Amino acid sequence: MLEQCSSYVNIVNMKTNKSPTRQRDDALSKQRIVDAAISILDSDGEEALTFRALASSLQTGSGAIYWHVANKNELLFAAMNEVIIHSISGKKQDSDPIQAIRNIALLVFELVEEHPWLGNLISREPWQPGILLIIEEIAGSLQKMDIPEEKLFDFTSVFINYIFGVTSQNAANARGVKITSTNRLDYFHTVREQWASLDPVQYPAVKRMAKFIEHNDNEQFLEGIDLILSGIVSLN
Repeated sequence: MLEQCSSYVNIVNMKTNKSPTRQRDDALSKQRIVDAAISILDSDGEEALTFRALASSLQTGSGAIYWHVANKNELLFAAMNEVIIHSISGKKQDSDPIQAIRNIALLVFELVEEHPWLGNLISREPWQPGILLIIEEIAGSLQKMDIPEEKLFDFTSVFINYIFGVTSQNAANARGVKITSTNRLDYFHTVREQWASLDPVQYPAVKRMAKFIEHNDNEQFLEGIDLILSGIVSLN
């Protein structure tokens, strides 16, 4: 009797295409896939993220991944949204709109520093949930500053273009050459020497800046944000 039951189960499984592998695939979630994708992106970059590498990391078949994610583009933006939304949702917004803008700008800057692959994505599809959240944070803070409604898009765009532009460039630099504290100082030293040797008649301002070239990227980034804020406050 037990042998008959076992045979019946095997026949049913064959007819319904059920197998141990399929059962493991069914246990796979989109969240697990996205988390694994982020891990690959952080460690090896966008080029390393393939469905084969992902399948190997998750110990499953590529077909199981395609069940949850249609293609690499969808997966990249799912990873981007996960990183941004998780980071922003965990932060309490400052009641001061000026400080709130500084906070969200620095958060994005630090996120792209931590995840350089974001630099390729953040400006491509402004309708993605993570990007919309950034835009809403900035536009909402500007509204609290009583910005004229007809200027809200322009002023928000200035911040978005600056934030995404600077962070994307920094990410591109990080992907090109791995910057360390040592070679960063060497780079500053080389630029300072080159600028200091310039013709003082042709490049007087550049020569004066040479001695101030060493800087903190985060602080310099925020100085740009403060310049934009000062301009908006003066116009309002």
